[in-house]
Amino acid sequence: MLRTLLAAAIALTPLASAAFDTEARAAYVRDITTDTVLMDLDADTPLPPASMSKLMTLYMLFDALRDGRVQLDDTFGVSARAAAMGGSSMFLTERDRPTVEELIRGVSVQSGNDATVVIAEGLAGTEEAFARQMTDVARDLGMTNSTFVNASGWPHPDHRMSLRDLGILAEALITEFPDYYPYLGETTFAYDGRVPSNHNNRNPLLYLDIGADGLKTGHTQEAGYGLVGSAAQGDRRIVFVITGLDSGQARADESERLVNWAFRQFVERDLVDAGTRLAEAEVSLGDVPSVGLVVGEDVTLLVSALAQDEIAAEIVYDGPLAAPIAAGDPVGELVITRDELPEHRVPVYAEADVAAGGPMARMTLAARLLAGDLIARTGLVDGPEGDAVAAPEVEGAGG
Repeated sequence: MLRTLLAAAIALTPLASAAFDTEARAAYVRDITTDTVLMDLDADTPLPPASMSKLMTLYMLFDALRDGRVQLDDTFGVSARAAAMGGSSMFLTERDRPTVEELIRGVSVQSGNDATVVIAEGLAGTEEAFARQMTDVARDLGMTNSTFVNASGWPHPDHRMSLRDLGILAEALITEFPDYYPYLGETTFAYDGRVPSNHNNRNPLLYLDIGADGLKTGHTQEAGYGLVGSAAQGDRRIVFVITGLDSGQARADESERLVNWAFRQFVERDLVDAGTRLAEAEVSLGDVPSVGLVVGEDVTLLVSALAQDEIAAEIVYDGPLAAPIAAGDPVGELVITRDELPEHRVPVYAEADVAAGGPMARMTLAARLLAGDLIARTGLVDGPEGDAVAAPEVEGAGG
C-alpha cells in the first residue's frame, strides 16, 4: 500500500512567481550546481542550431585529445573543400597547416566554417563520416533530439538539435574538459596575423562582468540569432540556450537579462541535513512497530528569492515496511514541490535496524488483519458505550 507522510521537518517560506518572459523562439536554462531546470520553453523540439552545433565538433576534437589520438601541436591539412567554405571563416588556404590548438581557437572565437571542415576531415577522413560519428556520440551523451549532417551547422533540413541537447553538450564540455573549456571564453584570435572583420568573439556576454565564460553563438536566416552560454557566480553555475531572436542586439540583451534573472531570482537554501529524522514509518512483523526515516545526504535546493508560499514536502513509501530492515536500506522518497520549478525527489533510508518479531508480532498482525476484515464487511465498530458507530476513514498516512 502506497503511503505518504508529511515531512514537517522542512520549514521554509519561498516561492513567489519567478517567471521570465522571453522573446526567444525557444529557451532552456539549467542550474548545474543544484541540478535544477529553471526554464524549459520548447526545449525538446529539434531546431536548426546554426553555428551552435560547432560545439559538437569541438567535443569530438576534445575527445580525440583526451584519448591521445591527437596533440595540441599536431597539424592538419586544408582541403580545397575546407578553404572554399563561405560564411564565418578562419581564412584558411590550401597552403596552410594549422595546429589543433589554432583550429580550436578558430572555431571558438572566429566560428570558422573552414576550420570545422579541416577538423572533420582530419579526424574522420570526410565531413560526411564525421557527421555520422557526431550523431552517434551525441546519442551516447543522451542527446536524443540531435542529428548532424555537417561539422559547421551549415543550413540543411536534416541538421537539427534541441535546446536541451545543446544544454547537455555545454555541460559535458564544461565538466569533461576543464583544460580545454577556457578556449570557449577567449575574446580574440587571428590566425597567422590575419585580422579581418571577425577576429573578435561574437559572444556578447564575455565582455560583461557577469561571470560568463563561454560558449558559442549561432545565426542563420532560418534559425535566427541564438546563443549557448554559461556563467558562474559564487558557488553556482548555469548553462542556457536561446534561439530565434531577430537581431544580434536582441540576442545580447536577452542573454544578459536571462543570466541576471537566473542568479537574482533564485537562491540556494539548505533544506535538510543528512541523517535528520523526517518521519517514522510503520513496520510489519518487526520487533518494534516503526522506524525512523532519514535522508542520506544534505538536501540543498534552489528556491525563489521572494518569500511567499511554503514548500510542500512529503515522504512516499510502500508500507507498512516488512521486517527485517537494515539501517541504511532505501525505503522511499522525499518529494519536494516548488512553485514553477520541477518536483525534486530524494531517497530516504531506514534510520536503524529492525529485527523480525517473534510469535507475538505475528499474532498482533493477524489480529489487526482480522479486525480490518470485520470493519470492511460490516462498516461498523463498537463505540465506547457499546453503540454502533461508523468506522473511521483511513487517510492513507502511514505511521
